[in-house]
Amino acid sequence: MTAGEVTHAAATPTWHPEVLDGPLTTRQLLRVDEALRIADRTTELTFSVYIGDLADPARGAAERLHGELVDPDQSVLIAISPNQRVLEIVTGERVRRRLPDRECKLAALSMAAAFGGGDLAGGIVSGLAQLADHAGKP
Repeated sequence: MTAGEVTHAAATPTWHPEVLDGPLTTRQLLRVDEALRIADRTTELTFSVYIGDLADPARGAAERLHGELVDPDQSVLIAISPNQRVLEIVTGERVRRRLPDRECKLAALSMAAAFGGGDLAGGIVSGLAQLADHAGKP
């Protein structure tokens, strides 16, 4: 699998060419992008999804990716490495007040169940919805 990244900016999604060779179809990418847009709009947080291999340790790699976001303190990163069977959710300092670890773990379990059934896009979409619901409105 080629590493790819799907991110969401406030006005326009950022597509990286390598995403088109990744594990999601164009239709699935559009579903994920819409889920990102809804999560951002309803929570006023910034949600991002990374799909690709993560360096060891995976948690540290996910935290480094999260730190590269425009406003890490106000952001949530879902990092998924299908090849390594790894899922990490990293939240910013201000996000943790609204989205505690327990809620992230519940969303991760839900996503992992979908991934195990072969539904990567559906797992991401439902995980984003669950995280946004838990974070609530500001």
